[in-house]
This record gives sequence, C-alpha cells and structure tokens, in this order.
Amino acid sequence: MDKTVRVWDISRGLCIRVIYGVSSQLCIRFHPVNNNFLSAGNAKKEINVFNFSTGRTISTTVVDGEVTAMDHDHTGQFIFCGDSQGCIYTVSMNSHTGALSRTHRNRSSSKHRSAVTTVEYRTFSLLARGPVLLAFTRDGSLSFFSVSLEMKGYLTLRCSLKLAPRLHSIRASFCPLLSLEKGEYIVAGSEDANVYFYDLTRPRNTCVNKLQGHGYPVIGIAWNHGENLLASSDFGGTVIVWKRAKTA
Repeated sequence: MDKTVRVWDISRGLCIRVIYGVSSQLCIRFHPVNNNFLSAGNAKKEINVFNFSTGRTISTTVVDGEVTAMDHDHTGQFIFCGDSQGCIYTVSMNSHTGALSRTHRNRSSSKHRSAVTTVEYRTFSLLARGPVLLAFTRDGSLSFFSVSLEMKGYLTLRCSLKLAPRLHSIRASFCPLLSLEKGEYIVAGSEDANVYFYDLTRPRNTCVNKLQGHGYPVIGIAWNHGENLLASSDFGGTVIVWKRAKTA
C-alpha cells in the first residue's frame, strides 16, 4: 500500500531491494523462466514488468480497473490478471525483453462488477485435458477456464460455482494432487472462519470437506510444494498449517 515493491531474502529476513512505484502495488509474481523479471499489478490499472537487478520498469500495459490478482503460465509467455471490475485479461509477454501486449479480455457475466481476488494457472487438468485457470471474485463467483496457449492464452469457461458473497478479499486455490485422483478440487477461505473444499465435477453437494479452527474470516490459502501441507490465514492474524491425512 506504500507504493513499493520489496524483494526479501527469506533465509536472512532481509529486504534486499525496494522498487518505488506511483500507486499501491496490489499483486506480484516472479517470472517463471527469467529470474530477472518481476511483474506487478497496481491501483493505477497498470501491469508493470520490473528488472530485478536494476529496479527499473521495463514494460507497462494498462487494463480497465485496478489490477487485483495475477499469475504467469508455466512458459512465461503469458500473464493472466484480474481487475477490480471483475474482468480477466490475458497479456502476452516476451521472456527475453519483458515487452507486454494485451491479447484477450474475459468480461464477468455478473451484473454487479466485483473485484477479482484470485487468478491461478495450472499446467494440466484431467477435466479440461490441458492447462486451466481459476478465478475467484468478491461476490462469490468461482470460475474454471480452459486455456488455449496456441490461441494466445484464450480462455473458455468450463464450469462455475456461486458461493456466498465476500466482504474481504478472500483467496481460493487449486488442489492439483487431489484432482489427479478424481474430481476437480478447489479450496477456499470463507467469511464464516472455515476452510472449504469443493469438487467442481459434482453438480450438487459440491462442498466435500470443511476445516474448522479459525476465529476470524479466512482470507489466505496456500499449499506447500508437495501438497501435504495447507496453510490458511485469517483476518485476525492467525495462520494455521494443516497436514493432509494419509489415506488407507
């Protein structure tokens, strides 16, 4: 919110670079291929690519609202981002120069424009038989898209789920390993202080599990790399780490 991008050395707990912007920085991602690039979305409706070494802005593109969520595809050729108006954008990116250009925009079907709180890319889904994108908005709309990398990151809505509206910016996430076994699982925080698991392949009784333990709205969700640990954070400042139970 202080308009800066800060890069940290986690092992030492030290801030090793500060990049000064002109508006609040709302989301950020490292480039998956070129470690020298940082992509950040801000409240000025901009996506900026920064050179990590020099701190300089390499490229900028503008969307229709504040950039509230983003993710890269695995090749680094595309940025998928969501804005405060509920739109999802595909932006192509040159992995060598950092140059950006908008390719597609997906408008929300909702009458009320609601900020996107989650944009998450995944390289493969059994349901879509290819790469997919998850989007979640504050009005409780969860959308699951297939991604056509051959068509410059074009998105096709495969299924959606309407949950209760959110007052806070609550995140959702894929469950890749669970989804390799069966179904298409999503985990999300909630205003009622619980963590919910949903299976998008079920037309009814979509909720398949609930984790209880928080005392405030759960806003953040993150898996570890092996997906045997799930971290959830709440509005009161508590982080709970959950261990995946071993199945018989």
